[in-house]
Amino acid sequence: MTVLIWGSTWLAIEFQLGEVNEVVSLCLRFTLAAICMWAYVIIKRMPMRFNLKNHCFFILLAMGNFGLNYLMLYFAQGYLNSAMASIAFSLLLVINIINTRLFFGKPIAKRIYFGATFGLFGITALFWHDLRQFDLNSGAIIGLGLALLGTLIASFGNMVSVRNSNNNIGVLQGNAWGMLYSSILLGAYVVLAGESLIIHANWQYWSSLLYLAVFGTVIAFASYFSLLKNIGPEKASYIIVLFPLVAVLLSTYFENFTWQSNTFIGFSLVLLGNAIVLTPFDKLKLHLIQSPVRS
Repeated sequence: MTVLIWGSTWLAIEFQLGEVNEVVSLCLRFTLAAICMWAYVIIKRMPMRFNLKNHCFFILLAMGNFGLNYLMLYFAQGYLNSAMASIAFSLLLVINIINTRLFFGKPIAKRIYFGATFGLFGITALFWHDLRQFDLNSGAIIGLGLALLGTLIASFGNMVSVRNSNNNIGVLQGNAWGMLYSSILLGAYVVLAGESLIIHANWQYWSSLLYLAVFGTVIAFASYFSLLKNIGPEKASYIIVLFPLVAVLLSTYFENFTWQSNTFIGFSLVLLGNAIVLTPFDKLKLHLIQSPVRS
């Protein structure tokens, strides 16, 4: 469920772009998501009182996981199709590992360097035609830069989430506060910028907004947290390898995404790099050594 929903949200975002300001769309999305989250935590009677320091981190969580990162990705999809944006975002896995080392001192396994190298080669192959004739005004280059910036910001948000968990703050409570602060901050920007929250849009816009808020934000996050609890973060992280597959297939069907030789090579390298990052070869080797030989 997590893979199918998050893999399809990239296509849903395409219906959010155009006539309506991206910040207004995000404000509406996270306002709806915050309402759903707060309804859930209130029904479950979860403790929601935290000190001022934790609220500061909730604001950082809002900006990293539910604000600036999405804004950059929305901007990126103004230049890229959903397939390319989702593949670029899959580098979050590698960036998370590097940031975990920087912020929490967790050592980086040797395989991470190999996986990251494959990932970078893959992104280079995907955008080879644009990189070969490098132009800062190129739409694809701008889109790639925005997608990578959004991925980096999302990683910082993930680090805040890890910090909150280490301080015994429940993920659902932290996200409920984060989504609330995100809707407030985005709403404040909309008001100060003179944008209107009264929107005249087609049914595709409103249906995609509802899908992104309820399914893409509330249900997908709840499903992902269930994965974290039941199978652990290492196995749950495989969704980062899988959801680009869904996004690319949907983009091929709905957006007429054209596969070229560099597309096959780049996509394969990115997936291979992420798979190498997630595969604990030392544990796998130990398991093979300890397993009895069967004839």
